[in-house]
Amino acid sequence: MSLHFNPRDITWLAFNERVLQEAMDEKVPLHLRIRFLGIFSNNLDEFFRVRVAGLKRAMDFKEKVIAESFYQPPSKILQKINEIVIRQQQNFDKTWKKIQAEMADHHVFIKTSKNLTAKQKEFVRKYFDEVVESNVIPILLHENTPMPYMRDKSLYLGVAMRKKEWLYSSNYAIIEIPSRFVGRFVLLPTEDPQEKDVMLLEDVITFNLPHIFSYFGYDEFSANAFKVTKDAELDLDNDIRTNFAEKIEKGLKNRRKGKPTRFVFDKDMDKALLEMLIRKLNLAKKDSIIPGGKIHNFKHFMDFPDVFEKYEKPVERTSFTHPAFENTERVTDVILKHDVLLTFPYHKYNPVIDLLREAAMDPDVKSIQITAYRLASNSKIINALIYAARNGKDVTVMLELQARFDEESNLEWKEMLEPEGIKVLIGIPNKKVHAKLCVIKKRANNKTIQYGFVSTGNFNEKTARIYGDHLLMTADRGIMADINKVFNVLKKPKDDFLPVLKTCKSLLVCPQFMREKIVHHIDKEIEEAKAGRHAEIIVKVNSLSDRSLIEKLYEAANAGVHIRMIVRGIYCAVNQKEFKEKIKAISIVDEYLEHARVMYFYNKGAEDLYISSADWMTRNLDYRIEAAAKITDKNLKKELKDILNIQLKDNVKARILDKKLSNEYIHNDNDECRSQIETYRYLHAKTNNK
Repeated sequence: MSLHFNPRDITWLAFNERVLQEAMDEKVPLHLRIRFLGIFSNNLDEFFRVRVAGLKRAMDFKEKVIAESFYQPPSKILQKINEIVIRQQQNFDKTWKKIQAEMADHHVFIKTSKNLTAKQKEFVRKYFDEVVESNVIPILLHENTPMPYMRDKSLYLGVAMRKKEWLYSSNYAIIEIPSRFVGRFVLLPTEDPQEKDVMLLEDVITFNLPHIFSYFGYDEFSANAFKVTKDAELDLDNDIRTNFAEKIEKGLKNRRKGKPTRFVFDKDMDKALLEMLIRKLNLAKKDSIIPGGKIHNFKHFMDFPDVFEKYEKPVERTSFTHPAFENTERVTDVILKHDVLLTFPYHKYNPVIDLLREAAMDPDVKSIQITAYRLASNSKIINALIYAARNGKDVTVMLELQARFDEESNLEWKEMLEPEGIKVLIGIPNKKVHAKLCVIKKRANNKTIQYGFVSTGNFNEKTARIYGDHLLMTADRGIMADINKVFNVLKKPKDDFLPVLKTCKSLLVCPQFMREKIVHHIDKEIEEAKAGRHAEIIVKVNSLSDRSLIEKLYEAANAGVHIRMIVRGIYCAVNQKEFKEKIKAISIVDEYLEHARVMYFYNKGAEDLYISSADWMTRNLDYRIEAAAKITDKNLKKELKDILNIQLKDNVKARILDKKLSNEYIHNDNDECRSQIETYRYLHAKTNNK
């Protein structure tokens, strides 16, 4: 039987299409549909900055490396990517046009420089003069001068200018849109109090072009938006004389030099200006040169102004206190008695912060050790740790400096924490620390007591409002002992640290040993299936792309193991007709981002359940420090499995993952099940049954 795999990058585009489907769905509230367009755009930017850039570099690799990593030649994948992205962009433009028509029904309008009232024109001139002009510096373009540095995340206006007496020739300039300093959206005054008029910053600038270039006396102007996406990978050299933080800083500076991977422009742009930009950016036909609508950098629309009639948030979209923490003063006391499983964003994040705050004030607490990957701005987690250090606690923070696109922020956190006396670890070279771990140690009555938490998601109170994750709060001795082993490795990294991690008994730890344990569990299910007994696997991950684990799942399906998968994003497996049992895989894309990783193995009825930080990707399993915690409490096991089963029953927001990557919604005659709503109801019912 020949095995088949879908290329990772093509399946990722299929995921982003599911995001676009949410924007297209008229049942989704209008403000959320706009937000999904922003998410789609932001996702695509990162995809071109990282994955497309990687594919272009991979074209120089040896064939064997290419076959192992990409499943198909990079040139073929890049061609397919361009075809898909252009089609998706067309659907995006149609969707945005339709949404604007619906916005008009709500008396919300996007105004341009051509359709302003006299009062609005006066406002826009004044706003530009007082707020915008000091941040606008035009750069004139000439054929024989080099292209100026183009900022990767910025939006630009390409301006063509001419005088009436010039029959055919024009002069050209570019202007960076200063949305980082001013903000992208401007609310305009209106005569009708019900009407809300919004103007984009680039249109404010376009309206004021005669003023900006008044020195030259031009009569006619045209301005069109464009953006350049660059290779965002950090190439860190192996200079052993340079410490890791310095390498990150050097890599960030080198990111400025990244080669363009995509050029997106308003299809109505002046043709001569367009050709000049393509030449100056050294773009070739093989590069992604994508014509689009008038608006680019749509990621800002994730924060579109709140101008719609008041949206009544359904009760199922609110967070509530976990019943274990109702009518209790100290989170610590609860955790020392029994494990608690928090499921975000249904449960409030407060107990996690409260636990750290209590530790900061508890005179018996001696130390806190925690990993940090992506933190909230003004992080309450960090504030609690700083106060703990000021109260004399020994605080250690593993700060992952290689968290992509958060490197700069994490360097700033490092500079903030170290003067407070906090020990900042920066990981192991060539190994990202992606595990979500915390251990608190206290000494009371001549006894050492340890407690903390393990999570599937980042310790970030802001993303916890929209990311679906699980966090286990526990005082389990085995888990705490294993977390300490991980921190011992991080504190004194050695070339041969794997044997230390292999001694972990309650945590499955990457690199290497989580993979071994997963294979062990699958093999046990295969053995049971071959013996004619019930065998079952449920896997929930963000991405499934690891070839060897996919092959192992194929082997299990062929043996008769019941396999069900919930995969939000990348899904490289393809079900084979010859399998004894069909692999059933779905993807759920809804208002919350499904981010949790969960593994279930039937194990002769003993039912082994894990929550994990790791996706089933080679990079996670072999090149990162990751951790999965086994759920041992009987009630929590049932709760976690119940949530999985609710998701597997979804017939509203679940799409079928198949060979064609067609993103067909699941339709059946069962009762309607929108899993995120039903999960809320299931968990909230427990507050009444406490």
